[in-house]
Amino acid sequence: MTELFGITNIYYFLAIIPIVAFLYSSVGHGGASGYLALMAIFAFPTTYMKPSALLLNILVAGISFYYYRKNNHFNWKLFYPFAITSIPASFIGGFLNVNPQIYKQILGALLILSVLRLLGFLGGKQHTTKAKINIPIALIAGASIGFFSGMIGIGGGIILSPLILLLNWGNMKETAAVSALFIWVNSIAGMLGLLSSGVQIPIASIPIAFFAVIGGILGGYYGAKKTNNVRLKYILAFVLVIASIKLIFV
Repeated sequence: MTELFGITNIYYFLAIIPIVAFLYSSVGHGGASGYLALMAIFAFPTTYMKPSALLLNILVAGISFYYYRKNNHFNWKLFYPFAITSIPASFIGGFLNVNPQIYKQILGALLILSVLRLLGFLGGKQHTTKAKINIPIALIAGASIGFFSGMIGIGGGIILSPLILLLNWGNMKETAAVSALFIWVNSIAGMLGLLSSGVQIPIASIPIAFFAVIGGILGGYYGAKKTNNVRLKYILAFVLVIASIKLIFV
């Protein structure tokens, strides 16, 4: 285990993974941005990061959606306009090979979005009434988010959730449920595109997935029923800030 991915401090990494999965799953996300941040901090090979993050995303987002759907928070009408265009776009994005330096800089910028979302600067305000969904805008947004998410190796929840909340198309619980399924289908499409390009899922990511699933189950269960843990949000935001700085400037 100490030689997993060649990382000597892998035990610290495995201890943090369930916390990341718990936090993201509790808000309907798969956690790819968090996993990628940790992988960057622990100096994982760039070639391992994308397929490993997608695998964890598929597992955790699927678990999160199960709990939110079970508690009747899912809104199909809010989901399908984004999914129609995002799924094929995510496949195409996953098929592409991105220059490692560009990959890191784009990911660093996305992590800044995730930090702002976690701290409530994006979509934090609640409304008493919801606005009508604009289908053309949702279709365009779905394609854009899907393509970019597949290219980088995330499910797109850190982009979709703020968009839904800022446009007032759904409340927090509905947004979490829709984001969870959106992330799940996009991650699968992105993974298929990645595999089609000849990239393989690292065997060493399987034990990591085990720890992520534990956190995902706990997070999905409590997130669908109770409020989120504010302290964990700030801890994760701090980790993402460090990772984004490293990715963009190092």
